Amino acid sequence: MSAYSTLLVNHADSVATVTLNRPDVRNAFNDTSIAELTTAFLELGANDTVRAIVLNASGVAFCAGADLNWMKQMAGYSPTENLADAQCLATMLRTIYFCPKPVVASVQGDCYAGGMGLVAACDIALAADHVNFCLSEVKLGLIPATISPYVIKAMGENAARRYFLTAERFNAAEAMRIGFVQQAVPADQLDATVAAIVKALVSASPHAVREAKRLVRDIGGAPVTDALIADTAERIAAIRASDEGREGVRSFLEKRKPGWLA
Repeated sequence: MSAYSTLLVNHADSVATVTLNRPDVRNAFNDTSIAELTTAFLELGANDTVRAIVLNASGVAFCAGADLNWMKQMAGYSPTENLADAQCLATMLRTIYFCPKPVVASVQGDCYAGGMGLVAACDIALAADHVNFCLSEVKLGLIPATISPYVIKAMGENAARRYFLTAERFNAAEAMRIGFVQQAVPADQLDATVAAIVKALVSASPHAVREAKRLVRDIGGAPVTDALIADTAERIAAIRASDEGREGVRSFLEKRKPGWLA
């Protein structure tokens, strides 16, 4: 496992926890933290002993978006340097989104701008009910371009039109209403709620969870065509014939735990 200066990465049993650890700047990210998040999720995604990943943060905020000092530095970049920098952020978000392991965001504090991209790239997002969210880019003369594929998928186009354009702050209840987070709970219940979700994830077939994640990513929003129907038939046929598919059915019929829980 790599060493990190902006993250804490822990692996206990089959669950890895990646903690944003720059509380002094409200966990705002810079080029170092972007590179470290990319590395962490690549390594954890390839680690067969990891069954689920929790993304959380230290301190009072989850993530304030881009670090102001880093943004000042970017102001002097050439167009080529700006593009390369943006591509690093895009790669980091894509790495989280395409991670083969399920990723759960535990949002304990306010989450702004690029921080919302981090949450949206995760599979499941839970937030403390006091948390505020904001897509603040237009107030700075910017747009939430790099995070937009994930945020729009998470909250939908109508909500994105409003919050991308107005940069209004909204609370956890509104985030849940529009689908950006799946659940908002009292702060003292957040860890337990995340633990219950993680327990469900690691109790299921690792192969099936991985393929179910890919299924949602590939099928969501796709038109129902003959090719799509054929694809879904091929997927279920393949997983029925897989080792874990056969073991899951056998263990159910024999009223015993499946091999991945033994």
